[in-house]
Amino acid sequence: MKVILSNDVEKLGRKGDVVTVADGYARNFLVPQGLAMVATRGSLKQADLMQRARQEKDERDKQAAAAKVARLGATPVYISARAGEEGRLFGSVTKSDVARAIEDQLEEKIDRHNIRLDEAIRTLGTHQIEVHLHAEVNALVTVEVIAHEDED
Repeated sequence: MKVILSNDVEKLGRKGDVVTVADGYARNFLVPQGLAMVATRGSLKQADLMQRARQEKDERDKQAAAAKVARLGATPVYISARAGEEGRLFGSVTKSDVARAIEDQLEEKIDRHNIRLDEAIRTLGTHQIEVHLHAEVNALVTVEVIAHEDED
């Protein structure tokens, strides 16, 4: 049975896609849940409009992400952490710390899940961190971990 997806369905397609599924899957799950509608001539025109709207939104999101790349790459982000004699941190700098520093210093809201950091930073110095902004756009952010100054 051909159906038009009303919402994104994982492992099946995105909103506006015309897909062929088993009759029972469409009748018993997709249509009652409001995830899809049966494909008719009129609804196929509606699907075309949904796809065009999705493409325009994706293009706007991509352009906004590209604009963020320049702002994120222009200025390094400084994170202060307590460190020992040899430059090793007593704790570590995590994705959350990087996201918070970007928001505080560069005034850009970044979700910590979009920061590509394989493991936490445990040393002082300069680190290049990739930030995933869009499916096709990534930014490199320079993070400088500096020794925390104790106020005695």
